[in-house]
Amino acid sequence: MRVRQPAVAGYFYPADPNELRSMLESLIVQDPDPSDAIALIVPHAGYIYSGRAAGKVYGAVRLNRRFIILGPNHTGMGAPLSVYALGSWRTPLGDAPIDEDIASRLLEQCPELEDDTQAHLREHSIEVQIPFLQYLAESFTFVPICVGTSNWSALTSLMHAIAVVLRKTDEPVQLIASTDMSHYIPAREAEKKDALAFEPIRQLNAKELYDTVHRHRLTMCGYLPTSVVIGAAKELGATSAELLVYTHSGERTGDHESVVAYAGFRVDGKAAQ
Repeated sequence: MRVRQPAVAGYFYPADPNELRSMLESLIVQDPDPSDAIALIVPHAGYIYSGRAAGKVYGAVRLNRRFIILGPNHTGMGAPLSVYALGSWRTPLGDAPIDEDIASRLLEQCPELEDDTQAHLREHSIEVQIPFLQYLAESFTFVPICVGTSNWSALTSLMHAIAVVLRKTDEPVQLIASTDMSHYIPAREAEKKDALAFEPIRQLNAKELYDTVHRHRLTMCGYLPTSVVIGAAKELGATSAELLVYTHSGERTGDHESVVAYAGFRVDGKAAQ
């Protein structure tokens, strides 16, 4: 069976399973009354920087047992739209199985999507989400999609394919977009620039988010997968997204002159069915 080995264990998060569980326990803020969500937007930096923000988002919602996780392609490897369609992903907490049924149907529905492992081999943006799900959701399946193209036609094709497939799926499936916000600018400047992206995210306006990032040259690394996720969520009946947390690396390092910023959103509505 195809098994993706962890690429950033011991770097972005602990490689020792006991240390990892202990860290996750400290990072996750469990809401006593979690809400339903069609989609989540979650940061993907090292846990010491963005883990509390991610934990806030994951603890605020009722998690399902099936997920589609979209992240950016930082490495430039592999296909422009790459799904890891078979097997499982390994972390220190065990193996997380691919939802091969949904992956197969997405490949049929979206011609631009390719079954490709290369884009995922060294990419961290999806990998860092898996331990949170393993800790909270225990038994689950997921579809990882690495987005490495800014071609709007290809992005809308994937967006529509996700909506079509999930409408025909009996069990609820949650979408997760993995992204960080502004990179390596002063914290005050990051807050102003990130606010420009927050408005189209709140409105689930995928094209406006895409255009805003280009127009203002924002350094939001996962704007492409986020655009796909909010567009698909809107097709599935979502009406808005709520900002749950916003922070930056300077809160950890003390350096507020060159930060990476992190935001977490919950996209409202019952999980897609």
